[in-house]
Order: sequence, then structure tokens, then C-alpha cells
Amino acid sequence: MRNVFFAALVFCAACDRGVPEDANVVVAGDSVMAWNRSSETSVSDALARRLDVAVGDVSLPYAQMLSGRGPLNIPNQVAGLSAPWIVLNGGANDIGISCEGGTQTVERLISSDGKGGAIPEMVIKLRSRGSRVVWADYYTSPRFAGRPCPSYEQLELRLSRMAARDAGVVFVDMEDVIPSNDPSLFDRDRTHPSPKASDRIARLIARAMRQAGFGTDND
Repeated sequence: MRNVFFAALVFCAACDRGVPEDANVVVAGDSVMAWNRSSETSVSDALARRLDVAVGDVSLPYAQMLSGRGPLNIPNQVAGLSAPWIVLNGGANDIGISCEGGTQTVERLISSDGKGGAIPEMVIKLRSRGSRVVWADYYTSPRFAGRPCPSYEQLELRLSRMAARDAGVVFVDMEDVIPSNDPSLFDRDRTHPSPKASDRIARLIARAMRQAGFGTDND
């Protein structure tokens, strides 16, 4: 993602939804995924409608990759999961607003070659359990458009390298469908997605999943 920090607000977007027993897909991550859940228009809600399958959702506002207790730690969210597909995002709450986390934080998240760090370690564990992974990179919000943040550029590049190493990992860029100059795509905080944006993100993910073989095998 470029120039954006998805800050956790002082209220929760919705409670943790959980994972149905028959879930083909589980969504995990931070507030971008969890937003709009209370109105049943989150990314997971839209993804369930577009794919016509049961979709679990363990994403939460405030969630981080490197810190956070319990489900506020994204690796904890997916620990033990073995759904056919896991949709993920994360890292913005670690890097922080104005990029204060910097290069050292990015390095802890993922190494320059995409092989090491907290994100690849989590993805490798999911892959070892047979799950395919979709990683959704962030968009730029209007609040932070025009403010260069090299850390997010580094994160995006490294995530794409991670995905290139494994056909079972799919990389999508939410910025492809969420331009920062369209106010209708953002909540009142001008950072989190509107229901329209959550649906666009789900459409992007669903299309990538189908291109990667979803629906043509034993999902």
C-alpha cells in the first residue's frame, strides 16, 4: 500500500464473526477487512455473495502482525485454520501513521526477497496445512494521499515477491479498484472503506481466486 495508515478507531466496527464449519474461505486481517461488518457489507459478506460459498471472518480492527494479544494479532487469527482459501491483509497498524514504523518494521514484517519475516512465516504455515492464500495489499486513502511513505512501497514490492515464489499465493492490490479521489469509496473517516469499496475489494479478490482455480477443483 502507498501512503496510508488504517488507524484503529475508538470503537469496534463489529464483533468477531468466526468460522462456519463448512467455510471454504476465511478472511483475516485488520480493520479494512472488518469494516462494514455490522451492516453485513464487509469484504467477507460481499465475498460470500460473489462466490456463493460459506466465508468465515476473523478479521478485527486494531489487529497487527507483530504485536497484539489474542485475535488482535493476525498470526493468532489464523493459527490452526485449514480452510481451502485464506484471504489476508495486514501490516499497516505495525508501520503506523506517518510511517513511523519505518524500514526496520518492514524488515520484521517481510525481508527484501520475500522469504523471511512475520508475514512469510505465517503464510508458509498456512500453505503447509493445504490452504491457498490471497494477500490483499492496501489502497491509499484520501487522508494520506500525496504523502510519500517508502515503507508501504517496500511492503508492496516484497509481498509481490513472496507471492511470485509460490503459485498457491495470490497477490492483489486494492489500489487497483479503490482510487483515493473517489469519496464514495470511503467512510466518514476518509480512511476505511465504504460498503461500495468493500464490495469492490471482494470483487477483486473473487476474480483473482477464480483465475487461480477457485470453483474448478474440490474447494
